[in-house]
Amino acid sequence: MSSILDNRPALAKEVADVAEVAGYLWQKGWAERNGGNITVNITDSIDDAVRSMPAISEPKAIGTCLPNLKGCYFYCKGTNKRMRDLARWPMENGSVIRILDDCEHYEIIADSPVAPTSELPSHLSVHNWLIGKGSTYKASVHTHPIELVAMSHNPEFLKKDVLTNLLWSMIPETKAFCPRGLGIVPYMLPSSVELADATIASLADNYDVVMWEKHGVFAVGENVMEAFDMIDTLTKSALIYIDSCAMGFKPEGMSQEQMREISTVFNLPK
Repeated sequence: MSSILDNRPALAKEVADVAEVAGYLWQKGWAERNGGNITVNITDSIDDAVRSMPAISEPKAIGTCLPNLKGCYFYCKGTNKRMRDLARWPMENGSVIRILDDCEHYEIIADSPVAPTSELPSHLSVHNWLIGKGSTYKASVHTHPIELVAMSHNPEFLKKDVLTNLLWSMIPETKAFCPRGLGIVPYMLPSSVELADATIASLADNYDVVMWEKHGVFAVGENVMEAFDMIDTLTKSALIYIDSCAMGFKPEGMSQEQMREISTVFNLPK
């Protein structure tokens, strides 16, 4: 059976990277059952032949108008599909969609009519906002990192930048590779418009990774690997903190002076 990926190495690489990250999410225990979502803007990897491909689904309403996405293409994890299955069979557990000219509907064009994630309106709203601000970010990842979610159950950690500074202080690489820290969104109903709006507001506050209280995290990046790496790095710091507490002491963490030194060496915002 032919695939949209055949003889399209750039597109095949995009989907392969999503499949690889999906495997990591499952292996780490961050993607129970069908938990988590990945959506990647693949428009730059689409050729004229794909643009002329007929739809394999009826037009489906997004639920909102997203004018910056006119004519864009996305690879999306399927609804009720498992990350562990997407890792092995990405085109059977995800699909390529095209945003229609009215910017209110999309259609599936390949490979099978796998309905995208139920959180598609939230993900697409973020991508619409990214394009509108001139960002080059193409990927969004939502997952459930155990240690970070556990820390979100402590109200003290939900105060602005408290968790950011704690996580930065656990290991030098965290500030180096996650220089914008971790935004916080109070608990809201999953898949709700309110959660999408609050996430965009947090991203607009100069964060690339946002914690959804008692739920998970949402990250955006140039590509799916970059988004995953930021979540992975923040979670390493969370695990160092939790392991230290389990050994009976609260970790000292790097001093503010030491973290300023990291900012200087890596040319980061101070």
